Amino acid sequence: MNFLLLVFAAGALSAADINWPHYGNDPGGTRYSAIAQITPKNVTGLKQVWEYHTGALIPETHLKDKAAFEATPIVVDGTLYLSTPFDQVIALDPTTGKERWVYDPKVDRTANYSEVTSRGVSLWTDSKRHKGDACWRRIFIGTIDARLIAIDAANGKVCSGFGEIDLTKAVAHFDEGNWHDYQVTSPPAVIGDLVVTGSSIGDNRMANSERGIVRAFDARTGALRWSFDPLPAGLKNAGAGNAWSVLAADPARDMVFIPTGSASPDFYGGERPGNNGYANSVVAIRASTGKVVWSFQVVHHDLWDYDVASQPTLITFRRGNQKIPAVAVTSKTGHFFVLNRMTGKSLLPIEERPVPKSRVPGEESSPTQPFPKYDTLAPQKFSADDAWGITPEEQAWCKSRLTGLDSNGLFTPPSLEGTIIFPGNVGGVNWGGAAYEPHRGLLVVASNRLSTIVKLVPRDKVAEERKIQKDNRFDSEFGMQKGTPYAMVREHLRAPSGLPCNAPPWSELIAVDLSTGMKNWQVPLGEVLLGNGKSIPGALSMGGPMVTGGGLIFVAATVTEQKLRAFDVETGRELWSAELPASAQSTPMTYSIGGKQYVVICAGGHGKIGNKMGDSVVAFALP
Repeated sequence: MNFLLLVFAAGALSAADINWPHYGNDPGGTRYSAIAQITPKNVTGLKQVWEYHTGALIPETHLKDKAAFEATPIVVDGTLYLSTPFDQVIALDPTTGKERWVYDPKVDRTANYSEVTSRGVSLWTDSKRHKGDACWRRIFIGTIDARLIAIDAANGKVCSGFGEIDLTKAVAHFDEGNWHDYQVTSPPAVIGDLVVTGSSIGDNRMANSERGIVRAFDARTGALRWSFDPLPAGLKNAGAGNAWSVLAADPARDMVFIPTGSASPDFYGGERPGNNGYANSVVAIRASTGKVVWSFQVVHHDLWDYDVASQPTLITFRRGNQKIPAVAVTSKTGHFFVLNRMTGKSLLPIEERPVPKSRVPGEESSPTQPFPKYDTLAPQKFSADDAWGITPEEQAWCKSRLTGLDSNGLFTPPSLEGTIIFPGNVGGVNWGGAAYEPHRGLLVVASNRLSTIVKLVPRDKVAEERKIQKDNRFDSEFGMQKGTPYAMVREHLRAPSGLPCNAPPWSELIAVDLSTGMKNWQVPLGEVLLGNGKSIPGALSMGGPMVTGGGLIFVAATVTEQKLRAFDVETGRELWSAELPASAQSTPMTYSIGGKQYVVICAGGHGKIGNKMGDSVVAFALP
């Protein structure tokens, strides 16, 4: 939380100029602003006041099919900063959307990157320089070609001294010189005089992929201060375990909170026995030293691509009259955890439960997994008996596709016959993460419900399996998982109409009382329009919510629509929506200039999803 918000933390704000200085507004990622000019009573008067086009998709290349405009802008002292999928950094006037400067790192658009996105930038102020000095304020951007760059916030020029850092250095690499699957897609954390970054690593290519090393650099000079490898040193035939999502920071306690993903490859762990160190965890690091303070593993020996995909959220946990600094962790499984910020111990009851054992030769799955003894954010069992379809024929198709596949609830391991994973690897809560309403003690999330089929394929059967998939027109993805006995094929299960085979809603907006772990309310998020003019509530979502002191939740995220919505934080009732020029797979933000509150969203679609693409930054305000 920035200093101005700390001063007014007891109540909502309606003051003149209020910033949004970090990706999640504060270093702890609450996505909460105390600004209260826009309320449930007047939100219907919200109108678009400006729109800016980044031009990022021009010239058009093959990468357009991967590009995703997932950025959340920041605003500091009268300037708005954002990044594009190709890592251009843009400074705008936040009241008019007028361009002030553009920095282009000239990412090679002929390369075949695993991901083409940037979720935002970070800002640092040099306490040893004066306002008006060169690089007194710096914007940091991590790029999809694995550079960390410092830019003068005043003019968009690269800062001498720091310049840009090649993040491929000191990272072991085994992919024949191709670095395009080693990237940065999320803004770095800034704490004290350090800038801390993780990496995005392409999934399912090989066992021995790049290591997911997290590094801290001196924000002035770019000198390496420390590095942290989430995987055990003795785990030689594995990589990743990387922090591809957004890190959280607690400057007052000198702590950085790192969300990590699976060790490689995702769906077979025979080459990486055990619980894989700090993979699939939230790891608390002492920022000044790089030493681990504590860690909490959300999934042991991950076989399902259940990365910790979203930024840890730093909250205050209330137990009677106690106020305990805590961290809330959401997950793709639909589980969420509330941990003591200083110790990592759970503040809500959890237990280790037995889970199904793998039948795949060479695999030793974890015998137990951590389960909350309170509400979950998504259903966790789905089988052929639960098949759904918009017509009886589609239901029958779905049931036929599911029949014979392994389905024994959450954490059913991948198999040679095929396994239903539910929730699939895009949900419950993905990178959009959570927003925290501090006065009510609510955690607000958008949670998905979509099934995935995963099948392990012996190396000598890959060509045969590819033909089966092609002949049956399955929308499947192969991962070769080199260095293991098995390739992988997975499919997000959809009927011929394109609708999922599990019953709607496919996404919900949920508010959880953090003191109990129980849901206050849940409502379908968005809708899927059908050709007959009817609709189905609850569309798949990729993006997150934002909460304001006016008692509102703002969220876009749904992949089948081009809308930004506002909900009442007390009830979950939808109060307002506005059409956008493209789908918005991003998280909105808000700020106040001259006493006027603005709500801003990046609307540019998602190439891998295949919805409407664009390059718009759109601002709304009251007349």
